Amino acid sequence: MQSTLTAEVAVIGAGPAGLVSAIALAAAGVETLLIAPPAVADHRTTALLAGSVTALDTLGLWQNCAREAAPLKKLRIVDDTQRLIRAPEIVFAAAEIDCEAFGYNIENRHLVAALQARAAALDMNSVATPALAIESDASAVTIRHANGVARVRLAIGADGAHSMCRTAAGISTRRRAYPQAALTLNLAHARTHDQTSTEFHTEEGPFTLVPLPGRRSSLVCVAAPAHCADLAAMDDAALSAEIERRAHSLLGTMSVESGRSIFPLAVEKADALARSRIVLVGEAAHVVPPIGAQGLNLGIRDAATVAEIVADAHRHGHDLGGPEVIGRYDNERRADIVTRTLAVDLLNRSLLAEFMPAHGARGLSLYLVDRIGPLRRALMREGIAPAVSQPKLMRGEMV
Repeated sequence: MQSTLTAEVAVIGAGPAGLVSAIALAAAGVETLLIAPPAVADHRTTALLAGSVTALDTLGLWQNCAREAAPLKKLRIVDDTQRLIRAPEIVFAAAEIDCEAFGYNIENRHLVAALQARAAALDMNSVATPALAIESDASAVTIRHANGVARVRLAIGADGAHSMCRTAAGISTRRRAYPQAALTLNLAHARTHDQTSTEFHTEEGPFTLVPLPGRRSSLVCVAAPAHCADLAAMDDAALSAEIERRAHSLLGTMSVESGRSIFPLAVEKADALARSRIVLVGEAAHVVPPIGAQGLNLGIRDAATVAEIVADAHRHGHDLGGPEVIGRYDNERRADIVTRTLAVDLLNRSLLAEFMPAHGARGLSLYLVDRIGPLRRALMREGIAPAVSQPKLMRGEMV
C-alpha cells in the first residue's frame, strides 16, 4: 500500500455535484483528484434554482451554460385531479420577490459539458475510470481503480444512489419506494411557454412542463409504473398527441424528441453524511422524487458546503478528513436535507392519498398561499434561497 498521498482530496463521481465539489476545491488551492469514468449522454434536464446559478457563476462557468438555459420567471400549479375538493390554480412570479427568475432549466448534457470544461481549465488531476474498491484507515482513504491506487486524506462520495463510498464508510440508508415512476423527455411545441413552468397535479402524481430555450420544454410525467411504460411504448406521433391532451393543449401541438427515460420513484436518506474520512454529496446522500426541483439543487448545496468547510480547514492546516471537519459537514447539511425531503414526500403523498380530509388540507394550504401575500413571498424566497443553508458560493463568494 502507498504510504504517500496522491492528493489531499479525491472526488469519486463526475456528475454535477461531484464536479462542483472538485472545481470549488481546486479553485481554492486544495490538491484534488477526480475519479470517474466518462459521463454518459443524458438528455434529462435540471431546473437550477437561483442559489445554484449564483454558485456556478461564482465558479466562472455559468456564462458557458446561460445560452443553453431557459429562465423560469413564473411557476403555475394546476389541480388536474377529478376529486370533489380541488385546490385553486396558483401562479407564482419571480418579479414578486424582485428576482429576474426563480432559476433556469438546462439539459444535463450542457451543464456537465460546462463543468467538465471548467475542471479542465483548472488542470485538475483526474482518473477516467471508476473506483473499484475504497478503504479508509486512521490517516487516509485508499481508492483502487483500473489505473492504480490513490491515497488521500478525504474522499468525497458523489457516486450516486448505489454509492460505493457510502458502503465503504459503513453508512446505511432509509428508503421508501412509491407506487410511481417518472417518464422524462424533451419536446417541441407550437406555442410559446412564456418562461412559465406548469405543474399539473393528478391523482397519480405531477405532470410538469418546464421551459427550455425556444419553443421547447422538458417533461416529467409521474404516474403508475404501468402507465409510464405504456406511454414510453407509444410511437412519437401517438405520444406527442397524448402529452398535448394531458397538457390541455396549453402549448399547442407537440412533438417529442429522442431520448426517453423511465425510473422508479423513491425517497432515500443516508443515516449519516460523513464517516471514516468519507463524506457524501448528491444522490449518495439523498434521493428525492423529481418534484419541486429539489434533487440536484440539494446536491449543489452539498458540494458548496463541503468545499467551503474543507477549504477553510486547508487554510488553517487542519486534517481535511479529521472528525472535526467531516462532523461539521454532517451538522451543517442535515437540517436542509431533512426538511426538503420531508416537504417533497408530504406533497407527493398528499396527491396519492384517497383520504378526503387530506385533499381538503392540501387545497386550503394552497388557497392560503395564494391569498396571503407575506406568506406567499416568504415561501418563494425560501424555495430559491433556503435560510437554513446558504454557503459562500451561493452568496457569490469564493470558498
